[in-house]
Amino acid sequence: MYLHSGCQIAVSPDTKHFAVDWLGVEVTRATLGIIGMGSIGYRVAQRARAFNMRILYHNRNRRRKDEEEAVGAHYCEKMEDLLQQSDFVMLVVNLTPETHKLIGKKELGLMKPTATLINISRGAVIDQDALVEALQNKVIRAAALDVTYPEPLPRDHPLLKLNNVIITPHIGTATVQAIHMMAEEAIANMLAVLNGQPIPSEVFPK
Repeated sequence: MYLHSGCQIAVSPDTKHFAVDWLGVEVTRATLGIIGMGSIGYRVAQRARAFNMRILYHNRNRRRKDEEEAVGAHYCEKMEDLLQQSDFVMLVVNLTPETHKLIGKKELGLMKPTATLINISRGAVIDQDALVEALQNKVIRAAALDVTYPEPLPRDHPLLKLNNVIITPHIGTATVQAIHMMAEEAIANMLAVLNGQPIPSEVFPK
């Protein structure tokens, strides 16, 4: 929110000075709660550690102790404990029947009123109607969404009218390098299948 609003102020033709009391939220030493500590969630934790963040995580399966210690992450068996303690809650889960609307009115109500919800997984992991209500009523401070349901949102959707939400168009992997890496991985998997070799990125049905 701070960066987005700051950009608007900086480029606005009406700006004559910058307010000295316009302050953002410190990330360093804040508590980050990661819901979904798979490969992506773990890489988020690695980066967060560089900011000396306190890292909590909730996952179906607990990580090995050495993996936790490598990033200074603490396991929360109950997601509710993570929600109550975190300054930033990041969703990094796959969309499954179990994670559909994983974050709803109850979960948002458990979060700190100063907390920010970040979703880089899939839009349907959040009950968007409940999120709109929480943002409007300041149940949480803000949200940052790289994903929504649907994509793009209808142009009259209430999320688009709130000033305490940032929405980006699913660009988490939108770099030239990332697209090249994904294409190379796909090709490697296809060649492995054609040559009767083990599939590098095989997805096993649950």
